Amino acid sequence: MNELDVLRVFCGPDGHHGNALGVVRDGGAHPGEAARQTLAAELGYSETVFVDDPERGIVDIYTPSARLPFAGHPLVGAAWLLDLEVLQVPAGEVWARHDGEFTWITARPAWVTGRRTQQYEAVAEVEALPAPPPGEGWLYAWAWEDEAAGRVRARAFPRRGDAIAEDEATGAAALLLTGELDRALNITQGAGSQILTAPGRDGMIEVGGRVRFAPPA
Repeated sequence: MNELDVLRVFCGPDGHHGNALGVVRDGGAHPGEAARQTLAAELGYSETVFVDDPERGIVDIYTPSARLPFAGHPLVGAAWLLDLEVLQVPAGEVWARHDGEFTWITARPAWVTGRRTQQYEAVAEVEALPAPPPGEGWLYAWAWEDEAAGRVRARAFPRRGDAIAEDEATGAAALLLTGELDRALNITQGAGSQILTAPGRDGMIEVGGRVRFAPPA
């Protein structure tokens, strides 16, 4: 497909891992929600972003089974790829900044809907969970790795009936957890992804991480 970039977002310190993201630069070539949903399902990435206006940062986000008004790792990835300072999604205006190897977005926890966090007593409990664990609804399972240092071990399970049993790295869920705990976090998620967060002014929260092009299949 022309104009499709595949990224890994929230890579670990070694540059590996991160959540897969498809970015369709020419969103106008795929008009309509039905066509975009079909393509996102065919691609099978955790999320696919359609860029409708790169100059104004207007983007449209899809999982393999749903359209999203806001999502973290697609916006971090699009901001990095297109060198954007602002992105427009149905939830609102999202500011981005670039700081060395990290790309950050700023958003509101209220934009994260339909997701639930659940704390476990130990990291080993989180790591032992099947993918997905029994139950319904989007689950962000986490435990303190080092509470004093704000280090968290987490895993994410959409449980929405599509092919994504576990999300390797999820900025929206990290943002939600940061809002609940009201403190900066250093999250290790999935097989080895890293997400950094920090509370900001007026209830806003920054979420940041490394982005790399995915290696050729």
